[in-house]
Amino acid sequence: MSDTSNHTMTLTDNATGQSWELPVMEGSVGPKVIDIRKLYGQSGYFTYDPGFTSTASCDSAITYIDGDKGVLLHRGYSIEDLAENCDFLEVCHLLLRGELPKAQELEDFRNTITYHTMVHEQLMNFFRGFRRDAHPMAVMVGVVGALSAFYHDSTDINDPEQRMIASHRLVAKMPTIAAMAYKYSIGQPFMYPRNDLSYAHNFLRMTFGVPAEDYEVAPAVVRAMDRIFILHADHEQNASTSTVRLAGSSGANPFACISAGISSLWGPAHGGANEAVLNMLTEIGDKKNIPEFLARAKDKDDPFRLMGFGHRVYKNYDPRAGVLKKSCDEVLDQLGVQDPLLELARELEKIALEDDYFVQRKLFPNVDFYSGIILKAIGFPTSMFTVLFALARTVGWVAQWNEMIADPHQKIGRPRQLFLGHDQREFVPVDKR
Repeated sequence: MSDTSNHTMTLTDNATGQSWELPVMEGSVGPKVIDIRKLYGQSGYFTYDPGFTSTASCDSAITYIDGDKGVLLHRGYSIEDLAENCDFLEVCHLLLRGELPKAQELEDFRNTITYHTMVHEQLMNFFRGFRRDAHPMAVMVGVVGALSAFYHDSTDINDPEQRMIASHRLVAKMPTIAAMAYKYSIGQPFMYPRNDLSYAHNFLRMTFGVPAEDYEVAPAVVRAMDRIFILHADHEQNASTSTVRLAGSSGANPFACISAGISSLWGPAHGGANEAVLNMLTEIGDKKNIPEFLARAKDKDDPFRLMGFGHRVYKNYDPRAGVLKKSCDEVLDQLGVQDPLLELARELEKIALEDDYFVQRKLFPNVDFYSGIILKAIGFPTSMFTVLFALARTVGWVAQWNEMIADPHQKIGRPRQLFLGHDQREFVPVDKR
């Protein structure tokens, strides 16, 4: 819990002259926070903050973002250091347990996750209830939510051991479920996980491998996939994480909470951004059209937006983008993919980075721009992009959910409202209306 500093802020009602003292709280880093928990009881006023963009809904020790400086820290470690020096499961251990693992701890954690990757065999039948043309995210929402019907021995949220088992199961089984959703959509047989492969390699094999032959993948592709997972693992109190916390505040089981997070992530304003990048490139169509579309992006009266540039939180360079640009170049070079859309993306990146309009407004390519290019080069259809985001973000959701459940100050989420409807009216019988 954040410590309350020894100073307060005075709030004065200019209409009545009444004043109230509000405690000011300080975290270990970041802006100070005004504690308004007792404001309504003392003054009769609520605060109004649509989207909660100026309100801290919880205290947390997991992830810190400074958007102005382009900083992203997990448990105090920069995202650049983690992406360069760790694999995804090391970052999972860090988020879930608070520290980077020692050698033996990492081996034990890898074994725990690896030997939880299989899913209940009856889930095969559950998949067959979906239409073949169902969106993979629709399948993910249903299957993950249904896990509580298969693993009810880890749904007691008051038991720390059951909470950790559920956490391990979710992190371990999400790649298997995601790969199954893809395989089902294209009519190929499900691929069982293999315990001798890394987390990212195993997922790629389950997605693109077939029983008839061995699956081979370039090392740069495995590393890029692992980095994409790391870079999307957690991002503080975003919409989907807040959804998981809000659902969890009611005491809902962890599988239902993560399913709720997947539903929130599905929205195009949240998890669909890298898919929007590819759609934008398709709309541009050819390198010769780039100047026209850049001009449209600068025109305030034109609804066209340059997707994959700038970020709602980061007012500087997205720290994840620099890491992924390196992987993007490695993947494209190693695969030697000849794709007009990818060539268009590289040209757009080059021109935008040199254009004064975008440079002055710090509209740099973000993580969605590069991840979309990489995923297309690897062979993922755009319908799978948000599924991969959900797969990676699961560990962040689970870590945040665990932190919330263990917080003695946590209450069920119950936002207030500014009511603008009718006051009480007299009822009029139907024959007199």
